[in-house]
Amino acid sequence: MHYPLVSLAMRKVGELVVTLFVASVLIFSLVALVPGDPAAALAGGTRPNPETLAAIRRQFRLDDPIWQRYLGWIGDLFTGNLGTSFVYRANVTDIIGPRIGTSLLLVAYSALIILVVGVGVGVAGALGNRVVDRGLSVLTAIAMGAPTFVVAIFLISVFALGLGWFPVFGAGDDFGDQLYHLTLPAIAMSFAYFAFVARITRSSVRGEMFSEHVETARSRGLAPRQYIPHHVLRNASAQIFSVAGLTIASLFAATVVAEQAFGINGIGSLLVQSAARQDLPTVQIISLAMVFAFVVVNTVVDIVNAAIDPRTATRGRTA
Repeated sequence: MHYPLVSLAMRKVGELVVTLFVASVLIFSLVALVPGDPAAALAGGTRPNPETLAAIRRQFRLDDPIWQRYLGWIGDLFTGNLGTSFVYRANVTDIIGPRIGTSLLLVAYSALIILVVGVGVGVAGALGNRVVDRGLSVLTAIAMGAPTFVVAIFLISVFALGLGWFPVFGAGDDFGDQLYHLTLPAIAMSFAYFAFVARITRSSVRGEMFSEHVETARSRGLAPRQYIPHHVLRNASAQIFSVAGLTIASLFAATVVAEQAFGINGIGSLLVQSAARQDLPTVQIISLAMVFAFVVVNTVVDIVNAAIDPRTATRGRTA
């Protein structure tokens, strides 16, 4: 017996492994080839001692060929050793660990806004009258063209400094305080993304509204409240879920801008700080973690999407 969903899941997991391998090679190589001498930065001073430089290069294997350093790096990752930070002189795990929770909460908060607002606005535009549809289309067009840092500056100026409704910097302490502190950053991160999801939702729902089975439901005298949930929204959900998943996966990279703008101590801001100080091990791990999160979320979305709409499990095979 053939199970298309199981076959798809195995194929997606295989693609995930290959993608992560290629990403690890590219990330390690590009970061390692960045101009500058990490050993000199570690030694400090304008004219570091040659013996000190040599000792640092031996300690961090900076004199080894790049392929040998890569193999050692990958081997360490499989044993749970993420390396030692050049700047903090501590295990990268200990540096990233306290920051991951903040970044994940920010991503989850933004994802919730994208799903609720994006899908809600899209459905309202598709099912509303012409005035509502055009008004929401203008809103989403403006939102899609607004960069995250511009939205962040606007939110800080109006709602933090102007009205004083939200704090300007920081991520808060307990869970409730964190949600309060992360509200503006989450809105800034999700602003352009919710508009994209809204447009896809509107298009998908509109397409289903004029499909053959919906026309049949109308001809049978069914009321909109009867055929819209079961025939329109249900059939449009697969495409909406797929696009929303891809959008949410992209949020991990967006944390870099939002965390810097709002002074949040997460892995996005740590990536910027580490890159500026040539902390190569930290940059490599955070970059790989972001790629890993993006690929895993997309893999899960593809599998769940195939479970919602089994036709997608065999679409690539029959094409």
